[in-house]
Amino acid sequence: MTGKLEGRVAIITGAARGQGEATARLFAEAGAKVVLADVSDAEGEAVARSIGDNAVYAHLDVTDEAAWQGVVKDALDRWGSVDVLVNNAGINQPAAIAEMAKSDFTRVLEINLVGPWLGMKSVAVPMFKQGEGSIVNIVSSSGLWAMNGLAAYGTSKWGLRGLSRNAALEYGPKGVRVNAVFPGGINTRMGNITEEPVSELNKYYVGQPIKRIGEPEEVGRVSLFLASDDSSYMCGAELAVDGGQTLGVFTPFLPTS
Repeated sequence: MTGKLEGRVAIITGAARGQGEATARLFAEAGAKVVLADVSDAEGEAVARSIGDNAVYAHLDVTDEAAWQGVVKDALDRWGSVDVLVNNAGINQPAAIAEMAKSDFTRVLEINLVGPWLGMKSVAVPMFKQGEGSIVNIVSSSGLWAMNGLAAYGTSKWGLRGLSRNAALEYGPKGVRVNAVFPGGINTRMGNITEEPVSELNKYYVGQPIKRIGEPEEVGRVSLFLASDDSSYMCGAELAVDGGQTLGVFTPFLPTS
């Protein structure tokens, strides 16, 4: 992996922990300069320090356009380019449709959908100017199928899926590739709210081909692939990292061989 992102500058949102942190560490190991953007300042600063000189933390509310522009400008001033954007930040607000407050529904949309839109808008000028770049939008398996109780989250992720396709069409001719990753259940704070041991978590995944929860690094490695030249002819791709969760329904009374 070392060297695949040598000389490149990446902005990763939601990088203070979980998938974002794992992705930032993998990118730095691969030679990238990494901006860890988040609202969890203490955690983000600690992660950046632990990575070393190739990482810096930036406070970023992804719904704030001026803040986005500031983060991009700071990256350009510090390192001279912005080559990769990973839109990873997101929240979930489980609730039944009939019981969910409008403010909660719109907050999920603002962070999960408007945030990535602002990110892609903010990096457009420098990426178009240099004639190359890679944007990786972290969607979710909830953007491939529906789950009860996750109307706001699922709506935001289906929206991000569509936005990613539109951006791929618009940005591709400028040399900027836009691709999407669809994680399934991942062992992060969002995916393991009650902090259960992995052995217990895995019981919820026995119905999928790979019968366990995923780890943050497994998503990060796919993001690294899409950020690197290894995926140079991919634009508008949708990669599920979900252990086969969204393949279909396994029917035990039908033959398997």
